[in-house]
Amino acid sequence: MKFPRTHREPVEVNLTPLIDVVFLLLIFFMVSTTFETRQALELSLPTSESGAPLEQSPVTLSVTQAGDYRLGEQTFTTTRTLREALAERADSAREHGLVIEADAQATHAAVVSALDQAAALGIVRVRIATRAIPASDISKQAETP
Repeated sequence: MKFPRTHREPVEVNLTPLIDVVFLLLIFFMVSTTFETRQALELSLPTSESGAPLEQSPVTLSVTQAGDYRLGEQTFTTTRTLREALAERADSAREHGLVIEADAQATHAAVVSALDQAAALGIVRVRIATRAIPASDISKQAETP
C-alpha cells in the first residue's frame, strides 16, 4: 500500500533580525566607549590641600619613580636628552607653562634636574601636579594633634 506523502516546507532560519541586533550592539559599544588619548604611565602623585585645576593644556613633563623623564610620547633617561626635547617645546612651555607630574616616590634630585632644565630654557611658569586630598582625610588630619 502506498501512502501519500505530505509536502513539507523546508526549514529556514532567518538571520536578518540576528544580524540587526549584532550591528546595534556593535554601534552601542563603539559610541559608549571612551578612548584614552594619553598612554598609561603609572604615577602616584603627591597630595595637596591648595591645588587648583588648570585652565589650559600646557606642556607636561612626567618624572617616573625610577627617575626617567617622559615628554609627550618620548622617554628620556638623561637630562641632556631631556633638555634637547624640552628645547623643541620651549616656546609653547613659555606661553602656556610647564606642568611637572612627578611620582610621589621619585627622587628629589630628578625633580630638581627637571626644574633646572626648564629654568635654563627660560621657562618660568612651572607647576607641579598633585592630586586633591579627599575631604575625609582632611578632617582626620585636623583631628590629629
